[in-house]
Amino acid sequence: MVDQGRTGPHHAGWVRATHWALALAVLTLVISGVTIFMAHPRLYWGQAGNDMTAAWLELPIGPNYRHGGWAAPVHFAPAGRDVISAARTAIIFNQNGWARSLHFLGAWLLVASGLVYALFAAATGHGWRNLLPGREGFSPAALWADIRAHLARRPVRPRLDPVGPPYNVLQRWAYTIVLGAVPVMVFSGLAMSPYVTAGYPWVLDLFGGHQTARSVHFLAFSLIALFIVVHFVMVLRTGALRQVQAMTIGVKGN
Repeated sequence: MVDQGRTGPHHAGWVRATHWALALAVLTLVISGVTIFMAHPRLYWGQAGNDMTAAWLELPIGPNYRHGGWAAPVHFAPAGRDVISAARTAIIFNQNGWARSLHFLGAWLLVASGLVYALFAAATGHGWRNLLPGREGFSPAALWADIRAHLARRPVRPRLDPVGPPYNVLQRWAYTIVLGAVPVMVFSGLAMSPYVTAGYPWVLDLFGGHQTARSVHFLAFSLIALFIVVHFVMVLRTGALRQVQAMTIGVKGN
């Protein structure tokens, strides 16, 4: 869909400002978060998890992935239960104090800019008018037609492709999923903070354990990362210069 009648910027000033603040926050969180994750690139469910327990996911990143093995295990049986202990044959890489501080700083920027965006979106009607799926978004026919249009890989026509709203069905669903994933990511991050859970243990109880919170945090991040990749690809396909102009200085209608 092309908005032929627009004569002003395709994005409001508050949209542009919060967009770049959120972009900076996400970039900061990605860099610091990946560095933190490399200290132990394994994910578990429940309260506890370590190298001696089974992980539901292990990513081959960082020097701690398959760190070199274990020394001979030591067996001992207090209270009639056999417990196994083993020592690493390599020192764990855990020099990420800077990343944890930067991650927390980036989270504050994400929350602050996200709240500003949410307040303006609610006050101006931008949220329900442009971002939420609406009645059309729940129509299988409309959704399938939009999927087919994307799979067709139509030639890009920069002068005809719209910049900004109105968004199609898939775009609306993508924004809705991200808007839901962000608070999940924030609360699961808080659930991993000893400072927060010491004062508010119910935050951790919501997730059923520290390792579950960590896994949920990773999954929410993965959804947002996937959105960013697709978003970046679509910007390139529909005229990167026009899209950047629209999201910085604004552009005039066609």
